[in-house]
Amino acid sequence: MTNGNPKSIDMDWWRGAVIYQIYPRSFQDSNGDGIGDLKGITSRLQHVATLGADAIWISPFFTSPMKDFGYDVSDYCDIDPIFGALADFDALVEEAHRLGIKVMIDLVLSHTSDLHPWFVESRSSRSNPKADWYVWADPKPDGTAPNNWLSIFGGSAWQWDSRRLQYFLHNFLTSQPDLNFHCPEVQDALLDVTRFWLKRGVDGFRLDTINFYVHDRQLRDNPALAPEHRNATTAPTVNPYNHQLHLYDKSQPENLEFLKRFRDVLDEYPAITAVGEVGDSQRGLEIAGEYTSGGDKVHMCYAFEFLAPDPITPAIVREVQEKFLRVAPEGWACWAFSNHDVVRHISRWGADVRDKIAHAKLLAALLMSLRGSVCIYQGEELGLVEADLAFEDLQDPYGIQFWPEFKGRDGCRTPMVWQSKAANGGFSSGKPWLPVAAAHLPRAVDVETRDPSSLLNHYRSFLAFRKRHLALAKGEIEFFTADDQVLAFTRHYGNETMLCIFNMSGQEANASLPEGTWEQLDEHGFETKVQDRNVKLPAWGAYFARRA
Repeated sequence: MTNGNPKSIDMDWWRGAVIYQIYPRSFQDSNGDGIGDLKGITSRLQHVATLGADAIWISPFFTSPMKDFGYDVSDYCDIDPIFGALADFDALVEEAHRLGIKVMIDLVLSHTSDLHPWFVESRSSRSNPKADWYVWADPKPDGTAPNNWLSIFGGSAWQWDSRRLQYFLHNFLTSQPDLNFHCPEVQDALLDVTRFWLKRGVDGFRLDTINFYVHDRQLRDNPALAPEHRNATTAPTVNPYNHQLHLYDKSQPENLEFLKRFRDVLDEYPAITAVGEVGDSQRGLEIAGEYTSGGDKVHMCYAFEFLAPDPITPAIVREVQEKFLRVAPEGWACWAFSNHDVVRHISRWGADVRDKIAHAKLLAALLMSLRGSVCIYQGEELGLVEADLAFEDLQDPYGIQFWPEFKGRDGCRTPMVWQSKAANGGFSSGKPWLPVAAAHLPRAVDVETRDPSSLLNHYRSFLAFRKRHLALAKGEIEFFTADDQVLAFTRHYGNETMLCIFNMSGQEANASLPEGTWEQLDEHGFETKVQDRNVKLPAWGAYFARRA
């Protein structure tokens, strides 16, 4: 399979693209086993096309023991049987391309499953050909772990292995040993994996935990982090992971050299892109800037600023956008408000909001008006709230570990609802792997499609609006208002300058038009009155105009 004739495709398609994230276990089940699969995704691609997204990002579907639901890979170059087979993936790519949708897949390069043949061989002895493919270290003289590094999932990041009589590093579950990127053969093997999927026709990659690839060779201890600097951006506050400044267990300078090698592989194929997930509570934007600078590493990164639990405000939006412009003047961001790892933003930011749909419409328009590309997580276009699950229904090891103070990630991973009156919302004819939330059924795709004022139809209309105005997708940004209620900025691209004003509050607000003549735009889903250069914004309202 190929990516098409390079002369007929936009090499810069990723800049300003809207990427729809699919969590395959929960999108659509085609065979009644209660777990979503590749054939199910293919059958629902028309929904993505109708929405107006440019690409899909599919979370991992590789062979895996599913201890972390696909983020623990045991074979990078095959499909786990619960999701289908390689032929099903090829059919998915073909149908997506027929519909004009690019296909991006989730590459988990920092670690594998402990059942991966590489690790099975590596742990067998200290002298086998893959002995240094993972991060092994001797204990301290007293038998304790080599240093103080902590796991995202709680506790030490080191696990004792009785075969080698050494510790191995795992930044996540103990069943997810970290690969040793200081070993050239490891890098070569992962680049071969990348080529394998490029040859199958994928258009790009989402790189999981992109700043976790390389560790400090000296295994130096991380310093303590003062309590006032701790936050829950990358881990819940109940997790001791927040007690350290992670100077040495991730985000090492050698990572940049690997990313350059990775980019060289991407550039062997036409119009390929990569977006990296930067997990760091203190330096997320700076790292994203480093990784997207120079045009020789990844094309886009996203940090966790807009995935954090803190309420979003005009000041925060402006601060994040302007900081990224400072630290990455030549870089490009990809923004998301929700994904498979965090509480859905409708619940995270809207617990006290009366009109949740108006609030959601405002947030959708804001997300798609910021400078950068956009990731939409399945179900956010329906306004799905975080599902409240009983402990006995939990599947996520993260939630089980820290229950009840932290309920894990299952609440944002429950199945999509397609038909309000069908069994399990039309997701599966069998018992779903996670319960379908009763609160989601009134927001099923079939219900919202019939309602012209629904959130789903708002997403569709605003994505179409974005495509008609390239300034929103690719333009530069300049802020001129960010008070307690109102956020205002312009986007400029080519001959078009657009004015975007958002009332990020549940009360009416006023804003003044900047100097010049402005032509008010419509077909974006908001009704706003202008009188004598004064814009009267209803609660959760927005205004868009073009410089005449």
